[in-house]
Amino acid sequence: MQDVALQQLHRSVTQEIRTELIRKIIHLSIALTPLVAALLGTPITLAALALGTLTYTVAETQRRNGHAVPIISRLTILSSRGRDRDHFVLGPITLGIGAMLALLLYPNPAATIAIYALAFGDGLASFAGKLYGRIRIPGTGGKTLEGSLTCAAAVAASTYLVYPDSRVVLVTTLGATILEALPTGDADNLILPVGVGLIVSTVM
Repeated sequence: MQDVALQQLHRSVTQEIRTELIRKIIHLSIALTPLVAALLGTPITLAALALGTLTYTVAETQRRNGHAVPIISRLTILSSRGRDRDHFVLGPITLGIGAMLALLLYPNPAATIAIYALAFGDGLASFAGKLYGRIRIPGTGGKTLEGSLTCAAAVAASTYLVYPDSRVVLVTTLGATILEALPTGDADNLILPVGVGLIVSTVM
């Protein structure tokens, strides 16, 4: 019985890690937005993000109504945590809107730093917290110190690569880490890029 329980636990943990990995690959892909904007222009990039967000919204509505859309619905199921699968999964929508808001509200390099904070800071923080998180931070809805430190490292590195000014890197990293730790659920995909973009625009 103990062996069976251990096997079930192993399968459960493996499935959870796979789900988080798929989620984070999708999340990290938003980091391509600044490159696409640089190559094709901001209007085309905004149109592509809007189209992708709308397409996902329609597909997810269809899935919830019992009509799965090939590829999109399958990816949604594979990347959804167990508690989310019976609900409308908002993450990809807020992710797309968050990137669009960064492009609309801020010029470069603030927009790029904001999107990188969303992609790398938020994306890697939750993955690290899920895999290695042990120390829970009170008042954050279960977020971990390990996840927050990963967020800080990711934001610091990506900000430095875009704008190597120590003051901007320090303030941006601190602000992003605080924003990421807030218990905001899927809304962090909106709050983080908007907040980071505002911080960068203010301190530059």
